[in-house]
Amino acid sequence: MSAKKSVMVFIQQTDGKAADVSLELVCKARELAKRLGVKTSAAFIGSDLKEEAAKVATYGVDEMILADHEGLKEYTPVPYAKVMSEIIRKHEPQIVLYGATTTGRDLAPRIASVLKVGLTADCTDLQIGDHEVKDKSYKDILFQIRPAFGGNIIATIVSPEKLPQMATVREGVMRLTARDPAYKTVFTDFPADLKAEDFPSEIIERVREEKRVNLKGAQVIVSGGIGVGTKENFDLIVKLAHVLGAEVGASRAAVDAGFVAKDHQVGQTGTTVRPKLYIACGISGSIQHRAGMAESSRIIAINNDPDAPIFQIAHYGIVGDLKEVIPRFIKAYKEKA
Repeated sequence: MSAKKSVMVFIQQTDGKAADVSLELVCKARELAKRLGVKTSAAFIGSDLKEEAAKVATYGVDEMILADHEGLKEYTPVPYAKVMSEIIRKHEPQIVLYGATTTGRDLAPRIASVLKVGLTADCTDLQIGDHEVKDKSYKDILFQIRPAFGGNIIATIVSPEKLPQMATVREGVMRLTARDPAYKTVFTDFPADLKAEDFPSEIIERVREEKRVNLKGAQVIVSGGIGVGTKENFDLIVKLAHVLGAEVGASRAAVDAGFVAKDHQVGQTGTTVRPKLYIACGISGSIQHRAGMAESSRIIAINNDPDAPIFQIAHYGIVGDLKEVIPRFIKAYKEKA
C-alpha cells in the first residue's frame, strides 16, 4: 500500500500523546479520501511513538508513517519542517491537513514555503468539488472553507495548480468518529536523517497553564449574547451555569462588549461545541454563532425577539426577558433538585 495521492494528516503530539485535533482530522481525512478513491495516511513525528501510533491508527489510517528520532521528542520548527517536507516529497500526498494549533500554525507555513504550495489557515470545513477558472477545469480538488473579514463572510478557497493542497483546521469543527480496533493499517518507518546543524534551537524550559474553560468537553453550556445587555446582567448566565454544573459560553458580540473573556466564545471564530444541552440567552443566532453550536443535542433559546434566528434551530424557545426568565429557571431547578 502506498501513501501516494493520499489524504495525509500531520499528527501533532505532546509528550507522545496525539492531539485531539489530529484525531478529528484523521476522521475527516477518511471521508475526503473515500470521496477521492484514495488512501488515508498520517505522518507521526516524535520519539518512542509506536504505542500511540497504534491507537491513532484505529481512527482509520491506512498508512502510518513514523519518523522516530530522539531529537524530535519535542516540537522545534527546523527539524520538524525538514522531516515533514521530506515525508511529503517521498509519499506525494494529494492533500495534507494540520491542526490550527500553535504547532500547526508554525509548521504548515514553513512546509508551504519549502514546497511552494498553497495553504489555507483556520478552516472550519473541507469539501471535495470541481472548479473552473477561465479556460481551465479542475476536478476533485479541495475546497478549503473558512471565515473571512472578521467572521462576517464564509470564504471558499482553492489552490489546485500544485500538490499537495494544504490547510490548517480548527479544533472541534470536525466530528470525531468511533475507533475501530480491527482497522488494518500499514506502518512505515521513515528514517529521520538529522544532523547537529538541524537543531539550531533547543527547549530549555516548558511552562504550561491548564485551561480554565473546557467548552469542548462540556455536557451542558449556558451562553450569553449581546442581548444580555450589561456585564452585570451577564452574572445571571454565570449563576445559571453554576446551578446546572455547566460551562459558561458566549457569543462573539458578548466577548467584544467585554461581558466575558474570549476563552468562553462559541462560534466560528471561537470554539465549536456539541454538548447535550445548550442554553442560548440573549443570543440572536447569527450564522457564525450557529455554526459553532448547531449540532448540540438539545438547544433552549431565551430571547425577547420572537423573530430571532436562534429560534430556527432551537428545540425549545422562550420569548421573554432573560432577567425574568433565568431567575425562574434557577428557582425551579433548585426546588426540583
